[in-house]
Amino acid sequence: MRDTTPYPRRASRLAHALAGPRGLPHRDRLDAGLAGALDAVLSEQRPDGHYVYELEADATIPAEYVLLVHYLGETPDAGLEAKIGRYLRRLQGSHGGWPLFHGGAYDPSASVKAYFALKMIGDGPDEPHMARARAAILDHGGAERSNVFTRMLLALYGEVPWDAVPAMPVEIALLPGWFPFHLSKVSYWTRTVVAPLLVLGALKPHARNPRTVRIAELFAEDPGRLGQAPRAPHQSRLWFAFFRAVEAQLRLLEARTPARLRRRAIEQAAAFVRARLNGEHGLGAIFPAMVNAVQMLDALGVPPDQPESAAARRAIDRLLVDRGDEAYCQPCLSPVWDTALMSHALLEAGTPSAVDAACRALEWLRPLQILDTRGDWGLRRPGLRPGGWAFQYENAHYPDVDDTAVVAMAMHRADRLRGEQRYRGLVERAGEWVIGMQSRGGGWGAFEADNTQRYLNNIPFADHGALLDPPTADVSARCLSMLAQLQPGACAQPRTPARRALAWLLRQQERDGSWYGRWGVNYVYGTWSALCALGAAGLGPDAAPITRAAGWLGAIQNGDGGWGEDGGSYKLDYRGYEPAPSTPSQTAWALLGLMAAGATDTPAVRHGVDWLLAHQRGDGLWDEQHHTATGFERVFYLRYHGYARYFPLWALARYRKLRGRGVVGTGLGM
Repeated sequence: MRDTTPYPRRASRLAHALAGPRGLPHRDRLDAGLAGALDAVLSEQRPDGHYVYELEADATIPAEYVLLVHYLGETPDAGLEAKIGRYLRRLQGSHGGWPLFHGGAYDPSASVKAYFALKMIGDGPDEPHMARARAAILDHGGAERSNVFTRMLLALYGEVPWDAVPAMPVEIALLPGWFPFHLSKVSYWTRTVVAPLLVLGALKPHARNPRTVRIAELFAEDPGRLGQAPRAPHQSRLWFAFFRAVEAQLRLLEARTPARLRRRAIEQAAAFVRARLNGEHGLGAIFPAMVNAVQMLDALGVPPDQPESAAARRAIDRLLVDRGDEAYCQPCLSPVWDTALMSHALLEAGTPSAVDAACRALEWLRPLQILDTRGDWGLRRPGLRPGGWAFQYENAHYPDVDDTAVVAMAMHRADRLRGEQRYRGLVERAGEWVIGMQSRGGGWGAFEADNTQRYLNNIPFADHGALLDPPTADVSARCLSMLAQLQPGACAQPRTPARRALAWLLRQQERDGSWYGRWGVNYVYGTWSALCALGAAGLGPDAAPITRAAGWLGAIQNGDGGWGEDGGSYKLDYRGYEPAPSTPSQTAWALLGLMAAGATDTPAVRHGVDWLLAHQRGDGLWDEQHHTATGFERVFYLRYHGYARYFPLWALARYRKLRGRGVVGTGLGM
């Protein structure tokens, strides 16, 4: 079990001033706040130099962990289950079900999985919290409303028939690359999740479920007669009808598939998974793929003590967090992302101890650059040399464009600060890879280039709407920031990657002046990312895109001085910003965006800084319960525990630096 409890924080004389910061002059409060935050994060650096914080999702991941243990028939750890049970009960919403993000609305799949897990742990169906959950689920149409992935889990447990799960014949693994549906045409996360599911769908194993726990009481109708899931709101009626007709034919063909062809397809799909098992870091280094891989190996008859099966199972346990009274399972680990972003915050703080810590963090990142493995991205970029960093400790087949840009900028920045060229070779190789991953239109996806086969989001299996990895404004902005930092003036030259990226990013600006945030919630995140990139690209504070974006940030500032936005901003019928409670990370993003736009010496920025200082704890850090990051819009949200650390520190340090220099703040890449 992985315990991510941070190292004890050192006390700081300056941090003690935070007990009553309002009585200090503004500059003194700022200095005290920065000293307290810096003291705290320096004490949390790991002995080898890196940073890693908890990464929390919703109730589904810990619930699925419990259900996996019973699916495999393992002897459960009673103490661990009790802790997970307390965690799940605490997350139950006032509506009786479970939400996808803090304070969010009822979600059918999260609620069904949480109820199932609690019942598996031993909570009686008539206990008050279980009765409330059951009533909420039935009031919202029953477990029938669950999404495709939940239906798959329920089919494995025998709760619903396999006909209730969209047909995904394992023979897909044998299709040529030019075929309209091929694993190379979907995102990395879809590929690693679906490949083992193809095997499971073909073999249709049954959960061992030693306690024989069932949840028929959650269905409004007979679950044995459950039909196919309806069309999802994001799906086109015409395309969905077409793919549903194709699926009907596939079901007919499935029964007539020769056994030899079926075996060959199973072997092909299993070989794809086995080549990417990634040892104790797990398939794709993400929980859903890891679970499916373990279940696939089990269905193939691989003994649990066999090395590849044992390692795949241990990879899942590495995601556990034990808080003493509660425990939960993370969706993945985020050490590269945390370490790279913290490095920027420390370099911004600029004190000798902060710079030294940043350089130790960058030294930890150095050997993690992927130089020898040509991952799945190479199918679209066969001539491109590897050169990226993954998001996790190890995930060589799937380096992350966003992480790579952030790491490269931090290394380049550290070299520039210290007058060295220590990281020059690594940065150049990273820049080469990032440029090679640019999509045809000028933007970047997170893991793939030109992953834009949008018709695939209309297949019945894709009710989550997150099958693909197309270019996004936030990732593209980071890549543009990197190019502008590494190649000053590149945006002014015609037909350069930077010039194409700038044009693409400007086209993505919304009518209200904001940018959509794919990987962070939401328009505040996207707008911060874009403003930093535009400033680095050379656009001045009077440029129309910058004034419109800064105006939007100013207009949505909360009355308390902070900024906030929640997962509801991803709804399909979004009509404009809706107020949400201020959070430290989103307030920091807005401040960094405004300062990049040249608005440092404005009431909006000063009030935002005051909000951060007023909400800082005595230990120098901030509380943030809200999910301010996005896994998949409308489906899966994330709470990075590091976000309320390095982003406020970064914003405060930049504010002090810019005010001290008397400059407006444009030209800042991050």
